[in-house]
Amino acid sequence: MNLDPRQTEAFRFVIKTGSFEQAAAQLHLTPPAISQRVRALESALGSALVVRSRPCRATATGQRLLQYLKRARLLESDLMAELAERSDAPLMVVAALNADTLGTWFFPALAEVLIREQVLLDLIVEDQDHTYNLLESGLAVGCISTEPKPMRGCTASPLGSMRYRLLASVAFRDRHFANGLSRNAARKAPVVAYSHKDSLTSSCLLQWMGLPEGAYPCHYVPGSEPHFSAIRHGLGYGMVPESLVQDALARGEVVDLAPDAPLDISLYWHTWKVQSPRMENLSRQIIEAAPRILAPPPEGVEAQ
Repeated sequence: MNLDPRQTEAFRFVIKTGSFEQAAAQLHLTPPAISQRVRALESALGSALVVRSRPCRATATGQRLLQYLKRARLLESDLMAELAERSDAPLMVVAALNADTLGTWFFPALAEVLIREQVLLDLIVEDQDHTYNLLESGLAVGCISTEPKPMRGCTASPLGSMRYRLLASVAFRDRHFANGLSRNAARKAPVVAYSHKDSLTSSCLLQWMGLPEGAYPCHYVPGSEPHFSAIRHGLGYGMVPESLVQDALARGEVVDLAPDAPLDISLYWHTWKVQSPRMENLSRQIIEAAPRILAPPPEGVEAQ
């Protein structure tokens, strides 16, 4: 079966924008034309591809098609660059990663590789426990995730571990935890989380004190720097990457509420087994570069 590029493009933009109307605007077509092309593609494949909700999302078959289309475009781009002998042609990579990775080790570890390989980045920032879903849905060709197991057709390679500390300002500690970190005090002290999907601090409070989410007040502040700024200025307390706060700790701007209980999060690079040569090379260099900054992965952890 030959896929009609006009139909697949309409389908891609519906999922990308979340609606037939926005897809039509970006493709300079009418919404009925977009709908007609998507329905023709669904008819040709014999399966529904779009859940017509707000926003629109891909069905299971639609996700598989998105995966195929993204990989096909990447392979085609690489092939055309090789055939044209354009060694300086950039490679566009859509990758999903968490805010702490982007705000701490990603560019120091990988900037040299990205520049040398002429990589153009289209980054999707998501909680590290949810980046895996973006690769699975076909919205990314690679992701950094806490999930150690690869999905079908993919590999998962250990990158190393990020250490987190439970931090607060001195004034916040004195106001809420003057007698130490306790269950009663934690029920009233505001937490600072990155988003509603962020489970770093909540998992620790559940494990240490049996406090489930919703049992304490919580701020939601996305982005590594704004998140830490909210903690440093006394709005709440929360888990922060150790590499981001060493100077602030040394200056006494913040204090560690649980110095004997740091949290180590293992990270993995997920990508497809079948890739373009340049993407394979980029993946290999990511796997080699990340451990120079991250802590070593747990013993016995190998790529799958």
